Amino acid sequence: MKKNRLIILACMIIISCAPVLRQELLKTGSFNVRLSELKRDPDADKGRLFILGGIIVETTVTADGSLIEAIYVHTDSRGYLRRIEPLNGRFLAIFKGRELLDPVIFHEKREITLAGEFIGTQRGMIGEMEYVYPLFEIREIYLWEEVKERDYYYLYAPYYYPPWHFRYRYYDPWGWHY
Repeated sequence: MKKNRLIILACMIIISCAPVLRQELLKTGSFNVRLSELKRDPDADKGRLFILGGIIVETTVTADGSLIEAIYVHTDSRGYLRRIEPLNGRFLAIFKGRELLDPVIFHEKREITLAGEFIGTQRGMIGEMEYVYPLFEIREIYLWEEVKERDYYYLYAPYYYPPWHFRYRYYDPWGWHY
C-alpha cells in the first residue's frame, strides 16, 4: 500500500513539472525576446519561432482567424510565466483557420503561453496613441487557469490568517476573533 502511494506521489510531482507546450516547440523556440528589437528590424526575425507569455487585453474574431492582443510577460524554459520581471510592451497573435478562440473564454486579464512564428509588424491604436505591434502566428497556445480576485488573498497572506478567519469566531492567545 505504501509503495502505491509513493508511486502516485512521484507521478503527481512529475506531472506538475511538465512543460505547458509540446517539447519540440520549446526546443526550437526562442525565449524572452525583446519586442523593441523585433519592431526595429522585423525582416531579420521573420519566420522564427518564439515562446511568449502574455496577459490578454482583447480577443477579436476576424475573417483570417482569432486575433489576440496581449501584454508581454517573460517565460521560463518550460513555458511558465515569470511574474517577477517587468512587462515589456504588447503583441498581437493570430490563430488562423483551424478553430475559434472564443472571446468569452479568452477574455481580458486571462494569462496565456504560446508558441508563435513571427510574421511581421502591424500598426494599431492604444487609446489615442499609434502603436506598432509585433505579429505572431500561433502554432500552439496554453490558457492558464483563471485566478479569482479572492484567490490573491491566499497568494500573498496564507501564513498570517487561518482560512476560517472571516467566517467563524475563534479564540487564540490574544483574544476572541471573528
